[in-house]
Amino acid sequence: MSGLGFEILARSGPARRGRIATAHGQFETPAFMPVGTAGTVKAMTVEALSAAGAEVVLANTYHLMLRPGAERVARLGGLHAFMAWPGPILTDSGGFQVMSLSELRRIDERGVLFQSHLDGARHELTPERAVEIQRLLDADIAMVLDECAPWPIEERAAADSMRLSMRWAERSKAAFEPRPGRGLFGIVQGSVYPALRRESVEQLSRIGFDGYAIGGLAVGEGPERMLEIAAATAAALPDDRPRYLMGVGRPQDIVAAVGVGIDMFDCVLPTRSGRTGQAFTRHGVVNIRNARHAEDPRPLDEACPCPACARHGRAYLHHLARTGEILASVLLTWHNLTYYQGLVAELRRAIEGRDFEGFRASFEAERAAGDLAAP
Repeated sequence: MSGLGFEILARSGPARRGRIATAHGQFETPAFMPVGTAGTVKAMTVEALSAAGAEVVLANTYHLMLRPGAERVARLGGLHAFMAWPGPILTDSGGFQVMSLSELRRIDERGVLFQSHLDGARHELTPERAVEIQRLLDADIAMVLDECAPWPIEERAAADSMRLSMRWAERSKAAFEPRPGRGLFGIVQGSVYPALRRESVEQLSRIGFDGYAIGGLAVGEGPERMLEIAAATAAALPDDRPRYLMGVGRPQDIVAAVGVGIDMFDCVLPTRSGRTGQAFTRHGVVNIRNARHAEDPRPLDEACPCPACARHGRAYLHHLARTGEILASVLLTWHNLTYYQGLVAELRRAIEGRDFEGFRASFEAERAAGDLAAP
């Protein structure tokens, strides 16, 4: 197999149900990728990830280049062996983390020079180095280096930023070494300006990538505007390549984005929420720390097969969260990831049945009913 394999198996309006084949197996789309920033999805073993239904995970170039170092991971057999995850891995290129976490010293045509948020050491990240790090990690899907523009941003500044990212994308593609079952995604930029997004799509399509990500959204522009830009961008992208909406992870936003033709998602929301006592259910978000759960023996969600729901009631989970027990983070994270994987599985089935709109109506009705207190 040369590069990635992608096939669209069914459609329901713009919504697509597909399959991506990689060097480390295939995964079904729409797909949600749990975020394993530093080579681990927080509070989860790889066995738990598989049990929750995850087929592909995300790791991050920035964090792994700083600790333990890409060359070390390569010497130890690559990221799959290092973290004992046998399935596909997508690695973000690190551009967002460079802009948001580090002290930026320089950004220019060459790349970015920054100080580590860990120890202040100086590092340079160029498009070529970002691709090299992802090759050393042995990512199945690598991302081009891009500049993540701040929000809000004026159109002229957004244009300059986007065009720099497009030049970096061309260099990233030139540096990428094609290997069986591995691919490189371009990233569409342009903030909330439709003309800039169209220009970015045209440039990336000309260069040619195995898939296309939509970046620079969910940064403060609001969900309605985010969906509007995502929909217009997805419609302009090549139909025969996967489409990935970066960093978008509220369940309602995933459903809406699938409805406009997006295939892949990632977000820290389910894992971060699990560590703060928040649980996602068919009826909305449950704050398990609230007093109303203290004597409630019911599971978080009667339909959920995860250990938190199958073995424990809300009262016990409430107790764990209120006393700061580590098990609360484990169980709630496991539950949230099970919910997310169940959601995308239901979306796939709905698209296969040509009934995406029917699924969306029932999804919204269940959420509107809310999480009722125990009788």
